[in-house]
Amino acid sequence: MEIVRLVKLHAPITGEQIAEMFQLSRPTIRSDLALLVMLGHLDAKPKVGYFPGQVSAEQERTAAVITSMKVKDVLSLPVNIRESATVNDAVVTLFMENVGSLIVTDESGALVGVISRKDLLKVTLGNPAASAMPVSLVMTRHPNVVTASPDDTVLDAGRKMIHHQVDGLPVVVRHPDDPERWEVVGRITKTTMTKLLVGGSGVVDV
Repeated sequence: MEIVRLVKLHAPITGEQIAEMFQLSRPTIRSDLALLVMLGHLDAKPKVGYFPGQVSAEQERTAAVITSMKVKDVLSLPVNIRESATVNDAVVTLFMENVGSLIVTDESGALVGVISRKDLLKVTLGNPAASAMPVSLVMTRHPNVVTASPDDTVLDAGRKMIHHQVDGLPVVVRHPDDPERWEVVGRITKTTMTKLLVGGSGVVDV
Protein backbone atom coordinates (compact mmCIF):
# COMPACT_ATOMS: atom_id res chain seq x y z
CA MET A 1 0.00 0.00 0.00
CA GLU A 2 2.10 2.85 -1.31
CA ILE A 3 -0.35 5.53 -0.18
CA VAL A 4 -0.23 4.30 3.44
CA ARG A 5 3.57 4.20 3.36
CA LEU A 6 3.68 7.73 1.97
CA VAL A 7 1.31 9.04 4.65
CA LYS A 8 3.42 7.43 7.40
CA LEU A 9 6.46 9.27 6.11
CA HIS A 10 4.88 12.70 5.59
CA ALA A 11 1.85 12.92 7.90
CA PRO A 12 -0.13 15.07 8.10
CA ILE A 13 -0.41 15.33 4.34
CA THR A 14 -3.26 16.57 2.17
CA GLY A 15 -4.92 14.68 -0.64
CA GLU A 16 -3.53 17.19 -3.11
CA GLN A 17 0.01 16.59 -1.87
CA ILE A 18 -0.43 12.82 -2.09
CA ALA A 19 -1.75 13.10 -5.64
CA GLU A 20 1.14 15.39 -6.60
CA MET A 21 3.71 12.91 -5.28
CA PHE A 22 2.17 10.16 -7.40
CA GLN A 23 1.85 12.58 -10.35
CA LEU A 24 -1.90 12.00 -10.44
CA SER A 25 -4.96 14.23 -10.19
CA ARG A 26 -6.79 14.49 -6.86
CA PRO A 27 -10.01 12.88 -8.20
CA THR A 28 -7.98 9.86 -9.40
CA ILE A 29 -7.05 8.84 -5.85
CA ARG A 30 -10.15 10.09 -4.01
CA SER A 31 -11.85 6.68 -3.91
CA ASP A 32 -8.62 4.96 -2.80
CA LEU A 33 -8.23 7.42 0.07
CA ALA A 34 -11.86 6.93 1.09
CA LEU A 35 -11.41 3.14 1.15
CA LEU A 36 -8.19 3.37 3.18
CA VAL A 37 -9.98 5.56 5.73
CA MET A 38 -12.92 3.12 5.80
CA LEU A 39 -10.52 0.20 6.33
CA GLY A 40 -8.83 2.07 9.18
CA HIS A 41 -5.41 2.37 7.52
CA LEU A 42 -5.72 6.16 7.39
CA ASP A 43 -7.45 8.83 9.44
CA ALA A 44 -8.36 12.25 8.11
CA LYS A 45 -9.10 15.64 9.61
CA PRO A 46 -10.62 18.51 7.64
CA LYS A 47 -8.10 21.27 6.83
CA VAL A 48 -5.32 19.13 8.32
CA GLY A 49 -4.90 16.13 6.07
CA TYR A 50 -4.32 12.40 6.29
CA PHE A 51 -2.33 10.55 8.92
CA PRO A 52 -1.86 6.86 9.84
CA GLY A 53 -4.96 5.12 11.18
CA GLN A 54 -5.20 2.99 14.29
CA VAL A 55 -5.50 -0.42 12.67
CA SER A 56 -5.34 -3.42 15.00
CA ALA A 57 -3.67 -6.70 14.04
CA GLU A 58 -7.13 -8.25 13.62
CA GLN A 59 -8.19 -5.41 11.34
CA GLU A 60 -4.99 -5.89 9.35
CA ARG A 61 -5.87 -9.55 8.83
CA THR A 62 -9.42 -8.66 7.84
CA ALA A 63 -8.16 -6.02 5.40
CA ALA A 64 -5.76 -8.54 3.88
CA VAL A 65 -8.62 -11.00 3.36
CA ILE A 66 -10.85 -8.34 1.81
CA THR A 67 -8.06 -7.20 -0.50
CA SER A 68 -7.87 -10.68 -2.03
CA MET A 69 -11.62 -11.24 -2.30
CA LYS A 70 -13.54 -11.22 -5.56
CA VAL A 71 -17.06 -9.94 -6.07
CA LYS A 72 -18.20 -13.52 -6.82
CA ASP A 73 -17.16 -14.48 -3.26
CA VAL A 74 -19.59 -12.06 -1.61
CA LEU A 75 -22.33 -11.18 -4.11
CA SER A 76 -25.93 -11.59 -3.03
CA LEU A 77 -29.05 -12.42 -4.98
CA PRO A 78 -30.23 -9.58 -7.20
CA VAL A 79 -33.53 -7.88 -6.44
CA ASN A 80 -35.00 -7.52 -9.91
CA ILE A 81 -38.13 -5.99 -11.37
CA ARG A 82 -39.37 -6.20 -14.95
CA GLU A 83 -39.24 -3.10 -17.13
CA SER A 84 -43.00 -3.47 -17.68
CA ALA A 85 -43.68 -3.08 -13.93
CA THR A 86 -45.22 0.13 -12.61
CA VAL A 87 -43.77 2.68 -10.22
CA ASN A 88 -46.21 1.38 -7.60
CA ASP A 89 -44.84 -2.15 -8.09
CA ALA A 90 -41.33 -0.77 -7.64
CA VAL A 91 -42.19 1.07 -4.41
CA VAL A 92 -43.80 -2.06 -2.93
CA THR A 93 -40.86 -4.27 -3.95
CA LEU A 94 -38.32 -1.80 -2.61
CA PHE A 95 -39.85 -1.78 0.84
CA MET A 96 -40.76 -5.47 0.93
CA GLU A 97 -37.16 -6.40 0.09
CA ASN A 98 -35.69 -3.59 2.24
CA VAL A 99 -33.17 -2.50 -0.38
CA GLY A 100 -32.02 0.87 -1.70
CA SER A 101 -32.45 0.15 -5.40
CA LEU A 102 -33.93 -2.34 -7.83
CA ILE A 103 -32.33 -3.86 -10.91
CA VAL A 104 -34.60 -3.62 -13.94
CA THR A 105 -34.43 -6.54 -16.39
CA ASP A 106 -36.21 -7.70 -19.51
CA GLU A 107 -37.99 -11.05 -19.85
CA SER A 108 -34.67 -12.84 -20.54
CA GLY A 109 -32.97 -11.51 -17.41
CA ALA A 110 -30.85 -8.98 -19.29
CA LEU A 111 -30.01 -5.69 -17.58
CA VAL A 112 -31.98 -2.71 -18.88
CA GLY A 113 -31.65 -0.29 -15.98
CA VAL A 114 -31.64 0.51 -12.27
CA ILE A 115 -34.21 2.42 -10.23
CA SER A 116 -33.39 3.86 -6.81
CA ARG A 117 -35.35 5.28 -3.87
CA LYS A 118 -34.29 8.74 -5.01
CA ASP A 119 -35.69 8.10 -8.50
CA LEU A 120 -39.01 6.99 -7.03
CA LEU A 121 -39.22 9.96 -4.67
CA LYS A 122 -38.55 12.38 -7.52
CA VAL A 123 -41.35 10.98 -9.67
CA THR A 124 -43.98 10.40 -6.98
CA LEU A 125 -43.81 13.61 -4.95
CA GLY A 126 -46.67 15.82 -6.07
CA ASN A 127 -47.57 13.51 -8.95
CA PRO A 128 -50.69 11.42 -8.20
CA ALA A 129 -50.50 9.72 -11.61
CA ALA A 130 -46.94 8.46 -11.04
CA SER A 131 -47.93 5.12 -9.48
CA ALA A 132 -49.23 3.81 -12.81
CA MET A 133 -46.16 4.85 -14.81
CA PRO A 134 -43.88 2.08 -16.10
CA VAL A 135 -40.49 1.98 -14.37
CA SER A 136 -38.84 2.17 -17.80
CA LEU A 137 -39.74 5.90 -17.85
CA VAL A 138 -38.07 6.57 -14.50
CA MET A 139 -35.04 4.27 -14.27
CA THR A 140 -31.42 4.98 -15.13
CA ARG A 141 -30.93 3.13 -18.39
CA HIS A 142 -28.13 0.80 -19.35
CA PRO A 143 -25.41 1.59 -20.53
CA ASN A 144 -25.44 4.45 -18.00
CA VAL A 145 -25.65 1.92 -15.17
CA VAL A 146 -22.40 1.22 -13.30
CA THR A 147 -21.86 -2.54 -12.97
CA ALA A 148 -19.40 -5.03 -11.54
CA SER A 149 -18.06 -8.31 -12.89
CA PRO A 150 -17.88 -11.46 -10.72
CA ASP A 151 -14.11 -11.40 -11.22
CA ASP A 152 -13.67 -7.78 -10.09
CA THR A 153 -12.06 -7.40 -6.69
CA VAL A 154 -14.26 -6.26 -3.82
CA LEU A 155 -12.04 -3.18 -3.50
CA ASP A 156 -12.57 -2.31 -7.17
CA ALA A 157 -16.33 -2.57 -6.63
CA GLY A 158 -16.01 -0.32 -3.59
CA ARG A 159 -14.07 2.25 -5.61
CA LYS A 160 -16.81 2.27 -8.26
CA MET A 161 -19.51 2.85 -5.64
CA ILE A 162 -17.59 5.73 -4.07
CA HIS A 163 -16.59 7.31 -7.38
CA HIS A 164 -20.10 7.16 -8.88
CA GLN A 165 -21.86 7.84 -5.54
CA VAL A 166 -24.13 4.81 -5.70
CA ASP A 167 -25.17 2.39 -2.94
CA GLY A 168 -24.81 -0.80 -4.96
CA LEU A 169 -23.84 -2.39 -8.25
CA PRO A 170 -25.52 -5.05 -10.39
CA VAL A 171 -23.12 -7.94 -10.99
CA VAL A 172 -23.29 -8.99 -14.62
CA VAL A 173 -21.88 -11.44 -17.17
CA ARG A 174 -22.30 -11.64 -20.92
CA HIS A 175 -25.80 -12.81 -21.80
CA PRO A 176 -25.69 -16.40 -23.13
CA ASP A 177 -28.10 -15.59 -25.98
CA ASP A 178 -26.66 -12.22 -26.97
CA PRO A 179 -23.06 -11.09 -26.25
CA GLU A 180 -24.14 -7.46 -26.70
CA ARG A 181 -26.31 -7.68 -23.57
CA TRP A 182 -25.56 -8.38 -19.91
CA GLU A 183 -27.20 -11.00 -17.71
CA VAL A 184 -27.68 -10.05 -14.06
CA VAL A 185 -26.22 -12.70 -11.72
CA GLY A 186 -26.12 -10.80 -8.42
CA ARG A 187 -25.49 -7.52 -6.65
CA ILE A 188 -22.91 -6.01 -4.32
CA THR A 189 -23.73 -3.10 -2.04
CA LYS A 190 -22.22 -0.76 0.54
CA THR A 191 -23.92 -2.97 3.12
CA THR A 192 -21.81 -5.86 1.83
CA MET A 193 -18.68 -3.78 2.29
CA THR A 194 -19.66 -2.70 5.81
CA LYS A 195 -20.41 -6.28 6.89
CA LEU A 196 -17.06 -7.43 5.50
CA LEU A 197 -15.24 -4.74 7.48
CA VAL A 198 -17.07 -5.62 10.69
CA GLY A 199 -17.28 -9.38 10.33
CA GLY A 200 -14.45 -10.42 8.03
CA SER A 201 -14.81 -13.02 5.27
CA GLY A 202 -17.77 -15.24 4.59
CA VAL A 203 -20.34 -12.46 4.86
CA VAL A 204 -23.22 -12.41 2.42
CA ASP A 205 -25.40 -9.35 1.96
CA VAL A 206 -29.10 -9.93 2.62
